[in-house]
Amino acid sequence: MNNADREIELQSTITCPNCGHMSTETMPTDSCQYFWECSNCDELLKPKQEDCCVFCSYGNIPCPPVQKEESCC
Repeated sequence: MNNADREIELQSTITCPNCGHMSTETMPTDSCQYFWECSNCDELLKPKQEDCCVFCSYGNIPCPPVQKEESCC
């Protein structure tokens, strides 16, 4: 089975690097999410320099385009 045929996961758990709070979020399929605000400490997360979105930087599952090995946003 190639990556195009693989089922894409839409839930990713983001871990705040500031306080360690974890939150499971639904990833958008039609856009990248550049910002995420931690509900515990109010830290506004942005993607790391080499990543396209907060899910690729802080989530346990990368965004849908990266899962399909396509270019991201």
